[in-house]
Amino acid sequence: MFFLDSRQRVLLCLSGPSSSFRFLSFTSMRHISCPDTEKEMFNCLIWMLVLLCSCIADENSIRDADIFPSSPEIERGSTLKLFCVLGKRYTPHRNASHIIWKLNHELVPQENYNIVNETISSITIHNFTYSKAHVKCFTKYLGKEQLLVHTEVKTGFPPETPGNISCIYYFDAKLTCTWTSGRETHLTTNYTLYRKMMTEGGVTLPNTVRSCQNKTESCSFVYPDTPFSSSFCFQVKAENVLGEASSDCVPIPMEKIEKFEPPEILSVKKITGIKQLLVVTWKMPDKIIPSQDLICQVQYRNLYSNSLEIVTVPQNSADKTGSCNLTGLWDSTEYSVAIQCRSVESIFWSEWSREKTASTEEKAPSEKVDLWRVIESSHSAGSRSVYLMWKPLNSFPPSGRILGYKIQYFPENHPALKMTNNSTNEKIILLLNEEAYNISITAYNSAGNSPEAILRIPSIGEKTSQVIETVRTFTTNEEVVVEWIASKPEVTEYVVEWYEELETDPFGRSWQYVSNSTNWKTNKKNFKPFICYNISVYPLYGYKVAAPYSVQTYVQEKKPSEGPVADTGVPGKNEVTIKWKEISKDKRNGFISNYTIFYKPEDGKELNETVNSDVLQYRLKSLQANTQYTVYIMASNEAGGTSGEPKTFKTLKFNKEDIIFIALPVGVSMLFLLGLWITCILKKHTFKKVCWPDIPNPAESIAVEWPLDTSMNNSFLKGVTPEAKTIDCEDVSVLEHCFPEESQEGSLLMNCENHVSECTDINTKGVINGDKNILYNEENEVGKCFSPSMPYIITDQDIRSQMHSALIPAKEIQPIEMLEDDLCESQQTSIKNEEDDNEEVLKLEDFSEKALFNPYLKNSVKTREFLISENLPEHRKNELKSQSAVLPPFQQNVAGQSYITLDMFGLATAH
Repeated sequence: MFFLDSRQRVLLCLSGPSSSFRFLSFTSMRHISCPDTEKEMFNCLIWMLVLLCSCIADENSIRDADIFPSSPEIERGSTLKLFCVLGKRYTPHRNASHIIWKLNHELVPQENYNIVNETISSITIHNFTYSKAHVKCFTKYLGKEQLLVHTEVKTGFPPETPGNISCIYYFDAKLTCTWTSGRETHLTTNYTLYRKMMTEGGVTLPNTVRSCQNKTESCSFVYPDTPFSSSFCFQVKAENVLGEASSDCVPIPMEKIEKFEPPEILSVKKITGIKQLLVVTWKMPDKIIPSQDLICQVQYRNLYSNSLEIVTVPQNSADKTGSCNLTGLWDSTEYSVAIQCRSVESIFWSEWSREKTASTEEKAPSEKVDLWRVIESSHSAGSRSVYLMWKPLNSFPPSGRILGYKIQYFPENHPALKMTNNSTNEKIILLLNEEAYNISITAYNSAGNSPEAILRIPSIGEKTSQVIETVRTFTTNEEVVVEWIASKPEVTEYVVEWYEELETDPFGRSWQYVSNSTNWKTNKKNFKPFICYNISVYPLYGYKVAAPYSVQTYVQEKKPSEGPVADTGVPGKNEVTIKWKEISKDKRNGFISNYTIFYKPEDGKELNETVNSDVLQYRLKSLQANTQYTVYIMASNEAGGTSGEPKTFKTLKFNKEDIIFIALPVGVSMLFLLGLWITCILKKHTFKKVCWPDIPNPAESIAVEWPLDTSMNNSFLKGVTPEAKTIDCEDVSVLEHCFPEESQEGSLLMNCENHVSECTDINTKGVINGDKNILYNEENEVGKCFSPSMPYIITDQDIRSQMHSALIPAKEIQPIEMLEDDLCESQQTSIKNEEDDNEEVLKLEDFSEKALFNPYLKNSVKTREFLISENLPEHRKNELKSQSAVLPPFQQNVAGQSYITLDMFGLATAH
């Protein structure tokens, strides 16, 4: 009978009904001797049962396919050999020649194949270096591949000899050892730690070997398997499927590797009346190897420093507690204390105990506080608020915990009026009147008071000299530097004050005293980037503060957060005034250096103008009229520029001057016409006399009475009947305008003159004879004057309004175009002669001889025409025109030819 180790596989299995043995696979083979004890015999029987079941399972699986060895682990770089076995299911249609192999999805070349028999195919791969790979067995039949079985192959290295064995011993608790394994095996490796008791000659005592196993590089024995001895040695064995390796047994005395728990600090105390001293007491742990001397270290540090101090204190293991006095410490300083201990023989210190803190004895503060003030403008009642602020004591080491501050102040001219306030804060507000005040502040603790910090508050309206001439600020990579020049070198102390420009709380200001220097540096971290700061330098004369010199600065700039908003206002024809407001201070992010106005006409090229930062409006000129523009403004600082929202505007088609140039002539013309119209209204009678003089109407003459029968013989009086004594307007013929030639004008006038003279002679003769037929003869002569053979031309424009009436009295139709003055006089004279005597006849004869043609009549209207009523039908108007056309024309140089004027026809009047 063969017995197999737990890490080995069976070599032979019963296969087939004939109970014949078939070689399947192997990993390693070892003959195990028959067990010597009952326990080992029982283990062998269990393994035999497991192997039998495995053979039965293999018998069932081999009928399909199997691969041997399954999940092999080989040394990296060695040769891999695998077997693929076909089961009965695939025979007799397939055999080992149909088997193909693949390594990680890649076909293995045929030269690596080996056919063992008709059901077994093997593969051999030399120098196999994959750390992990998959090998698959397929059958290829009728051009199709079918997966039969696959396995994972791992490679690695056999273990190296473990080394550097070290152990730590916790008395009556645990023994832990660690080692180094050497090269990584990449395979599952088990480690076994052996603890052996050895004699002085290096011989292992029987029944003293103890072991523990682990897969890592450490292993521990726990209580109660932790006896104390100085004769133990320790050995480590490493093994995997490729081999094993064991270290030497290294002797390690237990007292040299002892490590116990840290001690517990009981108290850290100061002693009243003794300064710069603390007393530390502690308790030792219980589990310590007895009868050994111990040593402890006390570590302490103050909370204002990172430096550590260590004091070594010897300790007897029999003593359960220990103590130590820490001397040379700072006054009023808090300290933190920790302790660690070890055996004198051991190489391992315990862990540090938990820290405990305490403070040394206090002393009175030795330094005055840093005092500063902000004076608010005076109130209406003459009072003012003074904001006092101070910093904690900057002495090092500090004097102790400050319990409070005492503030004293009094008018400079009345020291007896001293007032006192107490505060636990580092600021206070005092309401003072207009006088100058002295203010002092002291800090106090349980041991006493600090020196006084004094400042003088000037009176309202007090003027102080300007000592500082100029201040300059600049930044470096890590610092902000302020430099100034003082006109009085005897001033040796200054205060530098800085705060954000938008800071409204006086207590939000920072300050620092500077002595014997005219420059000051501070870290950039004390300033925020992109924020404007006000920096002021105050000279100090003792406790008097002189006039400051202030500047503004940015430690870092970036372009503005927003741009200005343009206001175009009312544009003109060729110009517009662009206005904008300053960017709010919190969005400037730097000093504004300039503004740039960008403007662009519609479908045109963009133009720009740049102005200084103090300019908030600009007039754009030379713009195109009646054109739409887009404008926006960019504000720039050292870091860049930001533009505001664009705005649009449109220039005017006309400007004010154009409107004035157009309106002024029109207005002047209208005023002129208005004045002319008013003048015409006021002077219409004068103008009428000048332009249209009154011509006497013969019908109204009392010198002669015109017979109606004679008037009726005229062609243009056909419509007048004796009964109605009116003229029908429809019977009045209208002649066309007739303007004689220049050559005919003279003869026309001459004929008229001769005819008038002829008529005048007849009338004169009739009067002289005194015959009753005078009137009749005059009527006949007048009828001749108005005979149809003579053309009468009357303008329709002049008398149309006068012909509105349908009937005109025949009595009023009289010839009036005679010499206005002479004829009237002759008529009046003839009438008087009828009534008086014959002497007047002689005057008339003289007058008739003197009668001449009046040159005024020569310049009168040359043409006359009859009116046509606007109410006549169109065919009637044409008839009248045709009738007027047949009238004979003017005859040149015909004696006795006369004419009729406008006024001959008067409006019909009721009698």
